Amino acid sequence: MNVAFIYVERMPTKIILDCDPGHDDAIALLLAHGSPDIDLLAVTTVMGNQTLDKVTRNALSIARVAGITGIPFAAGCTRPLVRQIETAASIHGESGLDGPVLPEPLIQLDQRHAVDVIIDLVMSHDPGEITLVPTGALTNIALAVRKEPRIVERVKEIVLMGGGYHVGNWSATAEFNIVIDPEAAHIVFNEKWPLTMIGLDLTHQALATPAVADRVAEVGTAPARFVGELLDFFASTYKESQGFEHPPVHDPCAVAYVIDPSIITVRRAPLDVELTGTLTLGMTVADFRSPAPADCTTQVATDLDHERFWALVIDALERIGDPAS
Repeated sequence: MNVAFIYVERMPTKIILDCDPGHDDAIALLLAHGSPDIDLLAVTTVMGNQTLDKVTRNALSIARVAGITGIPFAAGCTRPLVRQIETAASIHGESGLDGPVLPEPLIQLDQRHAVDVIIDLVMSHDPGEITLVPTGALTNIALAVRKEPRIVERVKEIVLMGGGYHVGNWSATAEFNIVIDPEAAHIVFNEKWPLTMIGLDLTHQALATPAVADRVAEVGTAPARFVGELLDFFASTYKESQGFEHPPVHDPCAVAYVIDPSIITVRRAPLDVELTGTLTLGMTVADFRSPAPADCTTQVATDLDHERFWALVIDALERIGDPAS
């Protein structure tokens, strides 16, 4: 059964999307741009799914597909804080966004480093106005908070895609975004800002089934066809590399939580990141042994309303329309 949303008018949430496009990052960016409940202030990029130059070029190409203009796009960190760079070419291909033909970008990169864009925006807005939505490695966010610690008390919340309290994908215990820069993740998880971890336990429920692909195709616009091509490629690599019959679309879940928290069930729990384990490096450890203490600022996502999630994505694609037409 298809689900449609009736939007209650409210002030959109201001976000900075920090990403490494990436097929699911691309859909997250389209969802953020197309939702009336999101005010997308900036897009910042970080190495991860591919090298920084590739994912940044991908972000600019997605902007052209969706008709995104008037906001800064800024490139960030080229490598993790301590470790050597790892990429996910086996999932996302040599470009980081294989499958569709990527159009030439029309907008120019902001000349500032992504870390400075994040700091400038947070510090120039009132406290509690801006939500940070990282969907890649947490390197940019970690450096921002080290460079300007005052952003902790000014950020409304962090809603990140990464980790998992029971499952990994890059190793038996660790998720890719966290394990490629676990030191950065450790910094971000241990600051006292509100933080919601949208991990694999949740995103593995966000499957792009054939019914979902049909609904995307029915939209009929160029951005929807772009998403369809993304899902086709993503489905083939996920089936080959991880055995999924239908690909999980991770990153849009973080944006969806910001749009409508009621579609995702969360549980408060202390969180930390393992930095030294031989078999558990990068594991996100959630302490479920007892009710979370009163001063706990972290929570994890547990259950997804699949129908309502994909309804948000379809609605965003319909609202974007055909920018080039």
